[in-house]
Amino acid sequence: MDMITVAIRKPEDVNIIVGQAHFIKTVEDLYEALISASPSMKFGLAFCESSGACKVRVEGNEQELKDLASQNALEVAAGHTFIVMMRDGFPINVLNAVKGLSEVCSVFAATANQLEIVLADNGRGRGILGVIDGAKPQGIENEEDIAWRKDLLRKLGYKR
Repeated sequence: MDMITVAIRKPEDVNIIVGQAHFIKTVEDLYEALISASPSMKFGLAFCESSGACKVRVEGNEQELKDLASQNALEVAAGHTFIVMMRDGFPINVLNAVKGLSEVCSVFAATANQLEIVLADNGRGRGILGVIDGAKPQGIENEEDIAWRKDLLRKLGYKR
């Protein structure tokens, strides 16, 4: 068995959710959950079918993000993996809707950071072992850092 990493390709302004589900209807259910949770968000999603035709199934409301999600999903090539690429919205706005789907088994990442998927490949298929999300911590926050964090959350409207 080989262990490999695949870097997710995405523009700076795109957020991503990576997870695993268990059924072909995932692609349509994810579409419905995303559009219902945030109708103004632009997104593309791809789902790696792991039996039958083993196709990458694709949905979304913006072609560029559909293409980006499907290209990344094909490169990751891990069974039952889904990738959501989004603009004009954040994972925090849709994550509960995604996790609430009966076929979603787990969510590995929800981030705007550079992301690498850590995979095991046994020659027959691939599985996600984990993710590398962003960079390593550079230390523990000080008072200035705490003030910046609190100010940012209020500017974004997440805290009062």
